[in-house]
Amino acid sequence: METMVNLDSRMPNDARPLPLYQAIKNYVIDHIDSGQWAPGTRIPSEAEIVRHLGASRMTVNRAIRELYAEGRVTRIQGVGTFVAPPRPQTTLLDIRSIRDEIAGRGGDHGCRVISMGAERAPERLAGALEIAVGAPVFHIVLVHAENGRPIQIEDRHVNAAVAPAFLEQDFTRATPSDYLLGFLPVTEIEHTITSRLPNDRERELLRIAATEPCLELDRRSWSGRRVVTRVRLLNRGAEYSVGGRFRVDGVTHG
Repeated sequence: METMVNLDSRMPNDARPLPLYQAIKNYVIDHIDSGQWAPGTRIPSEAEIVRHLGASRMTVNRAIRELYAEGRVTRIQGVGTFVAPPRPQTTLLDIRSIRDEIAGRGGDHGCRVISMGAERAPERLAGALEIAVGAPVFHIVLVHAENGRPIQIEDRHVNAAVAPAFLEQDFTRATPSDYLLGFLPVTEIEHTITSRLPNDRERELLRIAATEPCLELDRRSWSGRRVVTRVRLLNRGAEYSVGGRFRVDGVTHG
């Protein structure tokens, strides 16, 4: 059964000096943070807030839109606006740069840039990055080495609107992960891991036999509501394992 909250007829006096849309936002946030409106609760409609708080429909709509953009509420067309579940305070999966992994083993990291440039996103890539078909993306292919021996091919696409200076970086000095994690906090990760044989180009780059299996990690990373990057990491399967440490915050992830 749907849960609905009651709306008080007055706003707190200390909210009146604020712009009205901000006062309405604070009113909703205060009820959420105090626990009066629990996650999943349907909040009053814009029409009800207009009637009870004496604000214009435009002002109330702005307040609710900003609360939605900030992740405090969710909206279901034709149903209503609901208190959003709390966001986890830490990343669910700790992403480590391959440079750090190699350093942790006492090795020396090296990187060779195979290709890099700007492209227009085709349909499948646009879907993965959740951008419009034809939107600008950056594409880079690297080979990472440990003590001079190639161990991983990194094939990465980046949303150009999120990281416009991406191609200006020297990735022989800092990895793409180092750069992106330096200013874009990761809030969500999706990945799959498969085992497969390398194609001729991959075999040449990794200097392995055609019959040596590889592990490929295909990962998308979000910062807030935007997909930042989609990367494929192809590793020597005979000597590489993939693992992670997860924090469970009472949220079910499918």
